[in-house]
Amino acid sequence: MEDIQQPTQSAPVAPAPARPSKAAIVAKLLSRNRGATIAEIMEATHWQPHSARSFLSGVRKKRELLKETRRTGETSYRLAN
Repeated sequence: MEDIQQPTQSAPVAPAPARPSKAAIVAKLLSRNRGATIAEIMEATHWQPHSARSFLSGVRKKRELLKETRRTGETSYRLAN
C-alpha cells in the first residue's frame, strides 16, 4: 500500500483588526471631558508640534473646538458637545 498524504487544510486566518487612524485617536482624545493638550496629542500620534496644531486647525474648520486652561496652566482643546 502506498502512503498517500492528504493536503492539510488549516483554519482560515482572520485578518488582524485594523488599527484606528490617527485622526480617530485624536478625535477620541478631544471628546474626553478634559480634552487633550498638544503634548498628549503628540504622544498618542507621534506627531511633531506643528502637525498637532495643524490638525487642530482643520478640526476647528469642521466642528466647534473649545480652548480651555487646566489648573496646571496647560492649554487643552475639547470638542463642544
